[in-house]
Amino acid sequence: MTNYPRFFRAARFAAACILALTLQLTGAQAATPAGAETENIEDIAAQGYIYGLPLVMHYAITYAYAVDRNSGQYKAPFNAIHNESQVFTYKDTTVITPNSDTPYSFACLDLRAEPVVLSVPRVPGNRYFSVQLIDANTFNFGYIGSRTTGNNGGSFLVAGPDWKGTPPKGMRVFYASTQFAMAMYRTQLFAPADMKNVKNIQAGYRVQPLSAFLGKTPPPALPLPAFPPMDANYLTPEFFGRLAFALQFAPAGPEEKAIRAQLERLGVRAGQPFRLDALTQQDQAALLRGMHKGAEQIKAALSRPGVRVNGWKMGSPFGDRAFFNGNWLHRAMGAQAGIYGNDAAEAVYPMVRTLADGTPLDGSRHNYKITIPAGQYPPVRAFWSVTMYDGGTQLLIKNPINRYLINNAMLPNMRKNPDGSLTIFIQRQSPGKTLESNWLPAPNGPIYLVMRLYWPRTEQPSVLPLGKGTWQPPTIELND
Repeated sequence: MTNYPRFFRAARFAAACILALTLQLTGAQAATPAGAETENIEDIAAQGYIYGLPLVMHYAITYAYAVDRNSGQYKAPFNAIHNESQVFTYKDTTVITPNSDTPYSFACLDLRAEPVVLSVPRVPGNRYFSVQLIDANTFNFGYIGSRTTGNNGGSFLVAGPDWKGTPPKGMRVFYASTQFAMAMYRTQLFAPADMKNVKNIQAGYRVQPLSAFLGKTPPPALPLPAFPPMDANYLTPEFFGRLAFALQFAPAGPEEKAIRAQLERLGVRAGQPFRLDALTQQDQAALLRGMHKGAEQIKAALSRPGVRVNGWKMGSPFGDRAFFNGNWLHRAMGAQAGIYGNDAAEAVYPMVRTLADGTPLDGSRHNYKITIPAGQYPPVRAFWSVTMYDGGTQLLIKNPINRYLINNAMLPNMRKNPDGSLTIFIQRQSPGKTLESNWLPAPNGPIYLVMRLYWPRTEQPSVLPLGKGTWQPPTIELND
């Protein structure tokens, strides 16, 4: 989602960045905190970076959306909804790998004083919508929408981890594991002319504190905490100060106690300032090395082959607390791949950067194509799409026809082959006017393609279970 802020680019691993960070440490001197052994600091910092990255990323997004009105990406204050009247384009750079299929609505939730009530209107049965509930741990702690609660509308309670009250009779409660959270709404768009219908549905979305919903006197308001400035420059020692800020709103689960104890050995304590000068120069250097080690481990995890089908990487790095079960690398990998992804039951995301033989996709060197056999479109109950991203930034790319994806709503206007199959042309230049309806413009460089399968069918043919389903993504072929 302007260039503010750009999340977690590969350039952050560059030598120039390392040099700049090293210079920041010059001149800082002090004693090592008791119990912190220099030889362990590097490993603790690596694990702390892996553990903390999703929390810090979430607060950076929250800061841009609900705190900093000059961010260029500001949406609305806490506990208020903001509706987007258009889908994401190349100008949206806050979140990597953005979904351009569905107009979004956002609500950053402050659950400290009292729960909030999310109300949704009745939505026509043929239109998919979802409200994904994500806490600051980037756990998906609940869903409202077509798949889970249906299209008949209703009101639902979202509460923080410490709330002990009684919900209104018959109202379903979703509990976040953190005191700040996000509600992310997706409303299916069938075609550009359908936007007015989407706006009408969005106008029915409501976010209210519980007291306002009940017409009662609200509890005493809590002042907003002093959010430290947040940006996407994560590989600096300030990262741990931002993490310490975030941790005060995220009570530790049982699986977090060990990593929290390790972080305290570095001086990272929930709600307290992180003092880099409490470390010796030697230990500061070890901390910095550890952060880079953690970043490289995340990068390596993302590049592992994993389960691949026809060159597409199949996996589901998103879920609730039980899904991650203390696997912090898995959580960080999901945040890096595309923060706020859905559970596999809600959406599946085959991703590809190479041909089936491992050759990197590069729009500056080759043209490609994908052919979907007749009658073998992705098996979903909602919709499917194939979206193009810049392989370096994971952002949508500027192109002459303002097309960022191909999806099933476009099928009636696309040209079919004589045998009924559909070919999608992936290349920088137009394949010609007669085939332009089937053109997915590519960047002048590395290509990153993401397929989105919303509400995947469980009956066969199905993409589930991932990597073993009877439906497989089509192979990408050279088309020079």
